Amino acid sequence: YRIQRDLARRRRRRMAMLAMRLALFVFLPTALVGIYYGRYASPLYATVSQFQIQSAESGSGASGLSGMLGGSGLGTNQDAVAVQSYLTSRDAMLRLDEDLGFRRAFQDPSVDAIKRLPADATNEATFSLYKDSVKIGYDPTEGVLNMEVIAPDPQLSEQFSRALISYAEQLVDALTSRMRSDQMDGARETYQDAEEKMLAAQLRVQELQERLGVLDPVAESGVVMAQVSMLEGQLAEKQLELGQLQSNARPLQSRNSLAAIGGELRVAEAEMLTRQEMLAAAAAQMETARIEANKQVRYLSLSIAPIPPDEATYPRAFQNTLVAFLVFSGIYLMLSLTASILREQVST
Repeated sequence: YRIQRDLARRRRRRMAMLAMRLALFVFLPTALVGIYYGRYASPLYATVSQFQIQSAESGSGASGLSGMLGGSGLGTNQDAVAVQSYLTSRDAMLRLDEDLGFRRAFQDPSVDAIKRLPADATNEATFSLYKDSVKIGYDPTEGVLNMEVIAPDPQLSEQFSRALISYAEQLVDALTSRMRSDQMDGARETYQDAEEKMLAAQLRVQELQERLGVLDPVAESGVVMAQVSMLEGQLAEKQLELGQLQSNARPLQSRNSLAAIGGELRVAEAEMLTRQEMLAAAAAQMETARIEANKQVRYLSLSIAPIPPDEATYPRAFQNTLVAFLVFSGIYLMLSLTASILREQVST
């Protein structure tokens, strides 16, 4: 009987110690967390938006595999990942702080002491709060970016969301601007070079015509040869007796001169025609480059516009208190198991 009573007393003492430990390490911290979220935590407002990055190629009637990939999440996966990384970076945080005062919004005295930023808050502390306030998720199967922006004021939350969306649009445009610029610059330089060489060929033809005094060597040769034939006929009638010794050598000189002029002009005209063809090819190449550059354009399509909430989104007192209870219970269980194992090792 005394042994049973002693065992019962020890059991009651262990249960009392267990209840005290649970109250001290689990229930009391959970109650403090619940009181904080229920009475003292500042209301926070979350603005939700959704957008995706599309390619202009998808809307230009592109066919085949490139057309399927161009407007899907697979075709713009890299751009979406780049946008997600940028919007959660220090650069975006500093830009938002400079434009709309992100740091100042969380330094307001109305924000509770735990969530409030100190007056001399560093960039690292602000960035840590920024990562908790700007949540961006990317769905690679649909190619959709979901963004949630949290702020102490609903209007500020909407303004922050729209500012971040504008940053994303600028980044998307900048991602392909250099490639488009390089394509157009190369085609434009080729066209300008072909145009200058074509104009030089035209000036050469004009210069030859002015210097030699011949507009059309074929027509000039026909007129001269007609005159030569008439003179030869008259000479043949009047000077048949002289024969070949009295022949006129001047027609041969005129004939040779026009042949040389015609040959030089034909070479210049052939060069001009070649330059004209090259100019037309360069113009077609520039047009192709312009079309390809337009296909590389990316733009941001807004699926869900940011609208400020009329009720506080956070804190969620019940959910947060429940999570705190589970966390403290898990910590206590791990510590208890560790202590039991250590006692057993020491006793053995």
